[in-house]
Amino acid sequence: MSISLSSLILLPIWISMAQIQQGGPDENEKTTALKDLLSRIDLDELMKKDEPPLDFPDTLEGFEYAFNEKGQLRHIKTGEPFVFNYREDLHRWNQKRYEALGEIITKYVYELLEKDCNLKKISIPVDATESEPKSFIFMSDDALTNPQKLMVLIHGSGVVRAGQWARRLIINEDLDSGTQIPFIKRAVDEGYGVIVLNPNENYIEVEKPKMHVQSSSDSSDEPAEKRERKDKVSKETKKRRDFYEKYRNPQREKEMMQLYIRENGSPEEHAVYVWDHFIAQSAAENVFFVAHSYGGLAFVELMIQREADVKSKVTAVALTDSVHNVWHQEAGKTIREWMRENCCNWVSSSEPLDTSVESMLPDCPRVSAGTDRHELTSWKSFPSIFKFFTEASEAKTSSLKPTLTRRSHRIKHEEL
Repeated sequence: MSISLSSLILLPIWISMAQIQQGGPDENEKTTALKDLLSRIDLDELMKKDEPPLDFPDTLEGFEYAFNEKGQLRHIKTGEPFVFNYREDLHRWNQKRYEALGEIITKYVYELLEKDCNLKKISIPVDATESEPKSFIFMSDDALTNPQKLMVLIHGSGVVRAGQWARRLIINEDLDSGTQIPFIKRAVDEGYGVIVLNPNENYIEVEKPKMHVQSSSDSSDEPAEKRERKDKVSKETKKRRDFYEKYRNPQREKEMMQLYIRENGSPEEHAVYVWDHFIAQSAAENVFFVAHSYGGLAFVELMIQREADVKSKVTAVALTDSVHNVWHQEAGKTIREWMRENCCNWVSSSEPLDTSVESMLPDCPRVSAGTDRHELTSWKSFPSIFKFFTEASEAKTSSLKPTLTRRSHRIKHEEL
């Protein structure tokens, strides 16, 4: 006869309940506690007690992976791509392993930004004290002094950090599609200064301090008998809580608290802060934004808060599958009109690249990114974005605006 793992886990609890029920009325409280526990049991959580330790390497070499000459992540020994399901039937453990690798990838991309792209890591807030939480951005040497062109890159929400479009692409596809590095290198080659924002780095995590509860026995005004009774209840409560916790979280992870970074506590705050302290201070006559997904929403919020300044300094904005909404964000008519003339949103679509896509919102033109995968929209629209910026710059020089729909129709006609 086969017995399931969950039955083996629950068996001691059932035995305990049977023993308690035979023990008489004095055991009613324990019976209630056990019944309460059974009602709360999550078998997925219970399975944690059979997990291997959540102890993972802190280097790519430790994971036995490396990036090859094509920028693809491959196993050092087998040459195979990354395998998520490293251990069968242990989804939580596999996910934790994936997240641990992702943190290493983030640091690896930071290194590439500095070593391969020659960007400088700049700490923010610029006036931060030594003890307060800090974030950082990356800039080229000429970001603030280039008199002609400046490109600003903003990624989307989630686990991605500066220099990334999508962690999943970096791990499962390659560095070109998943990082901003191709944009940075081409921008530098074409004479742009570059600023790379880090809008998801909003706080640091520190271990939560343990709460020291003052013992009730310290209350000298209470009778000794009452103090003893309260202490007994307190100990029983703690014992019951520990009993629950043993089954709820066998691999107890540290409790963490978040310390937010001043004036950078959200992607929107971060965009405004970098604008005020860096972009607005730059010498560039033409500023260009590339903003993916939630980065587009952050840019629209920046426009709402700094409309006049943005209009006077920004020449064109390339959005890639942006999730902004001019109605929900309450963008005014003048902002919507400016976006129609100076922005283009490359959206996920099965249509060929640059094909016009109908929009329900009265903001900027929408064209196909040539892919129906959200995370790939930046990479697939890469050549079109640089062409858009060149046209916008030339149009500004000749006091004309680039017409996206006409250019898209021309491309489509040429393909035919």
